[in-house]
Amino acid sequence: MSFRIQPAAPARPNRCQLFGPGSRPAIFAKMAASAADVINLDLEDSVAPGDKETARQAVIEAIGAVDWGRKTLSVRINGLDTPWWHRDVIALAEEASGRLDQIMIPKVGCAADVYAVDALVTAAERAAGRDRPLRFEVIIESAAGISHVEEIAAASPRLEAMSLGAADFAASMGMQTTGIGGTQESYYMLRDGAKYWSDPWHWAQAAIVAACRTHGLLPIDGPFGDFSDDEGYRAQARRAATLGMVGKWAIHPKQIALANEVFTPSAEAVAEAREILAAMEKARAEGLGATVYKGRLVDIASIKQAEVIVAQSELIASS
Repeated sequence: MSFRIQPAAPARPNRCQLFGPGSRPAIFAKMAASAADVINLDLEDSVAPGDKETARQAVIEAIGAVDWGRKTLSVRINGLDTPWWHRDVIALAEEASGRLDQIMIPKVGCAADVYAVDALVTAAERAAGRDRPLRFEVIIESAAGISHVEEIAAASPRLEAMSLGAADFAASMGMQTTGIGGTQESYYMLRDGAKYWSDPWHWAQAAIVAACRTHGLLPIDGPFGDFSDDEGYRAQARRAATLGMVGKWAIHPKQIALANEVFTPSAEAVAEAREILAAMEKARAEGLGATVYKGRLVDIASIKQAEVIVAQSELIASS
């Protein structure tokens, strides 16, 4: 272990982040009543340019008017290359009720992007006398973003989470695909005439997880575009969970249950984790540093793995 201890990520459920356009206030109450852990009210891609101002006002009103329960409430602002983002930030920090938890910053390419939003939020919060600082989530959606992912992860103490935005990321990288997440038809290897499909998002996800775990953030997988393909969504989510991500976006209400299913440790996994902890506790009492559990070696590293599963289960159960 390094002398510098890896900081813990925020202790909050983040299995599913449900997105909804800020221009459709009629669906806000349904979003609030859903089983998603995080609600993202969107002012960016899902809102037409002519609707930006009215969507912003609808979101600000809904933040204080809708009962959001214990969910994390987040608003995705417009990108820093647009004429809307600074008004988004000022309005959210100065006019929205204290119920707002988080601002999501899209298309972050470097630490300076986060710094700019942080400076504006800080000034607006002071002007409004806001007593609870807004937190940040950033989206990695470009070649620059993935190249600077670690410096971005360390850019602000407000930062709590980081997501992969597959569609814009693919466009920025020049990838020959129109798919949003999941296996891509032409991304395969050939052996003895048979095709084997690889995951083109794997390396970017792994880089995000490493940066997040280094700096104490929650790594989150982004959208899966084909909401008619439940098994494709599950497969993508399982790969993300295996890599260390804690949740995934839902761009359709039917994806909420799928995300919660994958990112909630199963009863069997929790029971096995507890058994490993008990076996190691017994070994430790006997002066041993390792033991055998179901025919395989378990040691101190196994304790850390098991503790992750148990802690995640307890966090979800208490939410």
